[in-house]
Amino acid sequence: MTGRFGLPGGSEGAPEDGPPAEPPGGRVRRFTRRLARPFSRSFAKLSLGARSVAGQVFALQAVIVLVLITAATTALFFQARYDGRRDARNRSLAAAEAFAHAPGLPASLRSADPTAELQPLAEGARRASGVDFIAVMTTDGVRYTDSRPELVGQRATGDLSRAVAGESFTETFKGKPSDVVRAVVPVRDSAGRVVGLIATGIEVTNVGDVVEDQLPLLLGAAAGALLLGTGGAALVSRRLRRQTRGLGEAEMTRMNEHHEAVLHAVREGVLIIDTEGRLILANDEARRLLDLPPDAEQRHVRDLGLDPRTAALLASGRIATDEVHRAGDRLLAVNVRPTKPYGGRPSGSVMTLRDSTELAALSGRAAVARDRLQLLYDAGVRIGTTLDVVRTAEELSEVAVPRFADFVTVELLEPVPRGEEPSAGAHTEMLRAAICGVRADSPLQPVGDVIRFVVPTAPMSAALDAGRAVLAADLNAAFGWRAQDQDGTRVALDYGLHSLISVPLQARGVVLGMANFWRADTPEAFDEEDLSFAEELAARAAVSIDNARRFTREHAVAVTLQRSLLPRVLPDLSAVDVAFRYLPAKAGVGGDWFDVIPLAGARVALVVGDVVGHGVHAAATMGRLRTAVHNFSTLDLPPDELLGHLDELIDRIDQDESAAAGDGDGGDPSGSGVTGATCLYAVYDPVSGHCSMASAGHPGPALVGPDGRVAYPELPIGLPLGVGGMPFEAVGVDLSEGSRLVLFTDGLLEDRDRDFDTGLGMLTETLSRPGRSPDQACADVLAALLFPAPSDDIALLIADTRRLPADRIAEWEVLPDPSDVSRVRRAGAAQLAEWGLEDISFTAELILSELITNAIRYGTAPVRVRLLRDRTLICEVADGSSTSPHLRYAATTDEGGRGLFLVAQYAERWGTRYTERGKVIWAELPLTATAEPLPPPLDLDALEDLAW
Repeated sequence: MTGRFGLPGGSEGAPEDGPPAEPPGGRVRRFTRRLARPFSRSFAKLSLGARSVAGQVFALQAVIVLVLITAATTALFFQARYDGRRDARNRSLAAAEAFAHAPGLPASLRSADPTAELQPLAEGARRASGVDFIAVMTTDGVRYTDSRPELVGQRATGDLSRAVAGESFTETFKGKPSDVVRAVVPVRDSAGRVVGLIATGIEVTNVGDVVEDQLPLLLGAAAGALLLGTGGAALVSRRLRRQTRGLGEAEMTRMNEHHEAVLHAVREGVLIIDTEGRLILANDEARRLLDLPPDAEQRHVRDLGLDPRTAALLASGRIATDEVHRAGDRLLAVNVRPTKPYGGRPSGSVMTLRDSTELAALSGRAAVARDRLQLLYDAGVRIGTTLDVVRTAEELSEVAVPRFADFVTVELLEPVPRGEEPSAGAHTEMLRAAICGVRADSPLQPVGDVIRFVVPTAPMSAALDAGRAVLAADLNAAFGWRAQDQDGTRVALDYGLHSLISVPLQARGVVLGMANFWRADTPEAFDEEDLSFAEELAARAAVSIDNARRFTREHAVAVTLQRSLLPRVLPDLSAVDVAFRYLPAKAGVGGDWFDVIPLAGARVALVVGDVVGHGVHAAATMGRLRTAVHNFSTLDLPPDELLGHLDELIDRIDQDESAAAGDGDGGDPSGSGVTGATCLYAVYDPVSGHCSMASAGHPGPALVGPDGRVAYPELPIGLPLGVGGMPFEAVGVDLSEGSRLVLFTDGLLEDRDRDFDTGLGMLTETLSRPGRSPDQACADVLAALLFPAPSDDIALLIADTRRLPADRIAEWEVLPDPSDVSRVRRAGAAQLAEWGLEDISFTAELILSELITNAIRYGTAPVRVRLLRDRTLICEVADGSSTSPHLRYAATTDEGGRGLFLVAQYAERWGTRYTERGKVIWAELPLTATAEPLPPPLDLDALEDLAW
């Protein structure tokens, strides 16, 4: 046996025989058992004898209090023991460090008798520090000093190598007769070398004695806590016994089972509300029917998200019997009754709910079906709003994202956007017309790319071949689709695309394109129900795309027809400088038109018209009106008479077409007539500066003076063409030099968002800016008044008027005597020589002789002659008779009748126009002689005897 520091036990002087030492804490556990034993016996008797829930709760609380106090006391004891040992280590190490660093210690160790010098010092230090021993040792562990003199000179056991190496340490040394907590510290000389060791320590039994001295206080506190805990448990048990009426566990369990069965097992909702409107209790059925949140208890009924009517009923507490209330898709039969008062005060009310709709099992499927029906309705409203093929394809993709698919692509056959009928047969290429997705980026090819279907087993090719939708629920397994473009499909799969439905867009049995529905962010793949829905959605879109395609074709035909009927270039005239703009409506070609028609005497006719409606019929009607105006203008009629003849012609055409439709030849009486057309016809004379105009239901022109002032002549607006029954009235206006006439259709001024008067004010402001050519003025007017998407055609005609210079006009009065013809003829020849037109002098004299002679012979006074030098030489002879000459063939034996024939032969054009007091016969000659050989000279005096 070994003692402290591993020495033999006998050397310690401790007996080897005798009872073993009591372990630390033994007295604590023994005292606790003694203290708890009577309480345990009492608790055991109480728990065994008590049948009530209150007695069992008291026993359980008492046992729990006892266990907790015992555990706390034990924990405090072991904590105190741990703290004692830690304190012993610290004290031992501090004492050893202090002694090791004492002055003169290294010198004492090197003395002849270290024990004699150090033993008194060690004992004094031991008593002062309160440790059990202080031993001074050599580096080999041989003691110089010790609290027990018999141990001096003996070697200490244990591992001292760390101290020899210069490290201070503490440890718990276990051995007989007792365990110690010791510290070993090296002693260094002035050179820092270890020359000795200092060991100090405190016996473990002494440390335990310190802890056990605190046991009375710990046990007393434990006993007090036990008494307080059992007392509190007794009070709780007493109150619980009063509230449970002394019922036992079995009775309470049976009551709880009945409560649970009634409250949660029945298929009827139950709510209990207190007097302040807070929810106290809700069973499972009530939570399901009302969709209550998990934390619904203790919240006010108005904060539960209920229907306002139901919440008001719960808050009011009034009695209700089988009232019908709505809760989402359900109709609930509600009953409310007050609960039994408690303590003399009302305690709230109870509500029972019964589902009367029997839709709970089908609510999920009904919601999906409702969403799909709503989506189909939205598709019918939103797809096909513009009659534009590409926009219709975009609307299809926008409707389906994100409610049905994450990405939608629409491809169309190449002829479809142009309005052409696609050819039958296999289709391997299409143009991507639209793409829409839940994210801006996409691995799919962009709009405008050519999409090729080269693998027959790909979903797109299979759908085209079968003529119906094809489902690829898992794109990872769609090997045909992956083989079509391995690199592109790999990118698409990495992006997240995992499911696809391909649907051909077909209308009237013709394939127009294809719609592809993709899912990426939505984890669920497409299924068979989605397949049928995609077919329905694509079928509706295909009809709209086909309607847009047919409209595009009709629009293209109408535009082509209209452009062919409108003037491509305007004549170059001396009377006016003209510019024009024509814009067809976005919704379809209309019937607006304009024209500039040269008239006799250097005059010009400016025409603007409008046919109600759009499409091919309106364009064709416009062409008929323009042709009719051209034909009537050759008669050189005044504007009011021309509109009268035009109105009569249109009325006759309408009657003929209505009669044809009534005979069943396929006519359309509602769409083939031209009633509703308007027209403004103005004639400008550059010689006099006079402008005569008339309107058939059309807005009058704007007149811009040389100073920039804009006026609108008061022009009687007649009825539209084809209405008939009322004459038209013409108005004459004398225009100053440099005036500007602006003719337009109402589409320029008014639209859905702007009335006519507002547009007229904007037009006035734009036209008042001076210093612009007609073409610049047209551009400025459209820039100021043009709508982003005009709903009607726009026709604009701007003409700057010019006056024919006075030195290019020659006039003579003719006496009613045939002999005066020679005088006028010679005067005309002199004027032609002055103008430098000697080359055509003979021809002009010939024509003047014939026209003047016939006016004197067959007309009435006054007779006037006028020569105009314009782009041609114009010869005019006016008289007061309205008799119209006519060209005829004279027989060889006739003495007259050849004069007008000669005029027709030598003149470039000739004709007759009527005035208010007679007529004017005119002829036009080119300003230069023709290359053809002139006829032999004639006796002009002899020709004066010829007549028509």
